[in-house]
Amino acid sequence: MKVLVKVLVVSIFLVSSNLNAQDFQGVAIYKTMLQFDIKMDSTKMNSEMHSSMMEMMKKQFQKTYTLAFNKEASVYKEDVALDKPQANLSGNFQFTMIASGGGQDVLYKNTKTQSYTDQKDTMGKIFLVKDSIQKIDWKLEADTKYIGEYQCYKATYTKEIEVNNFSFSNIDSNKEEEEVNEPKIETRIVTAWYTPQVPINNGPAKYQGLPGLILEIHDDKLTIICSKIILNPEEKLDIKEPNKGKEVRSNEYEEIMEKKSKEMMEQFAPRKGGKGEVFEIRIGG
Repeated sequence: MKVLVKVLVVSIFLVSSNLNAQDFQGVAIYKTMLQFDIKMDSTKMNSEMHSSMMEMMKKQFQKTYTLAFNKEASVYKEDVALDKPQANLSGNFQFTMIASGGGQDVLYKNTKTQSYTDQKDTMGKIFLVKDSIQKIDWKLEADTKYIGEYQCYKATYTKEIEVNNFSFSNIDSNKEEEEVNEPKIETRIVTAWYTPQVPINNGPAKYQGLPGLILEIHDDKLTIICSKIILNPEEKLDIKEPNKGKEVRSNEYEEIMEKKSKEMMEQFAPRKGGKGEVFEIRIGG
């Protein structure tokens, strides 16, 4: 309890002493990693094809992001664009990865108004997803550690999520209907490490709401780690809300993604009487 009180006291002090400056700004660099544990039927995919697919997926989710922030707003976007996975593996197999993401993706958050605008480049079309920031019920823990030169404190929260397991759908042209796996509800504990030394209640992606900048996130198999922080850079940052694209609410965008994924599966599915297998992996965006 004393540790938690100390954290709050330090945070209040830093906020009052540092954030009074109207030009307080900073940049944080994050690296993301997503682990996979996927098993395939050896009769449908050999070890070489499986390795190639796993390597493509690994590259797709090893990315570098930049978070530009001031005391009440931030812009989070990909810094380094990696090669996209190839659509064709070999033989009669076709591999389709359906995922949101692109060079024009920009996530703007305003922690003062508790709103966000997520500009998403989805299959060649730009959307502006606008909605309220979801409140996270963080639990402040007593654990501490250093990330670089910054002393960080642990926080956790529990969430329930609807999980559609990676679906390697064997679309057989001889079947009348495609088998569909029902989604499952899983309970997950998300762990964050934040530092009051950077006194803003913000962080990477859609993680925020702690008394200090979030430097590390562990959300199931997703890991986000801060590798560098620059406070008050010489060149003033331009932190603006994106305005390009079709404006939609978050639930509307999810419906659009679902429709697009079905259309893509139909496009790549073998015609009746044809040969081949199609595997789909849906990565939520």
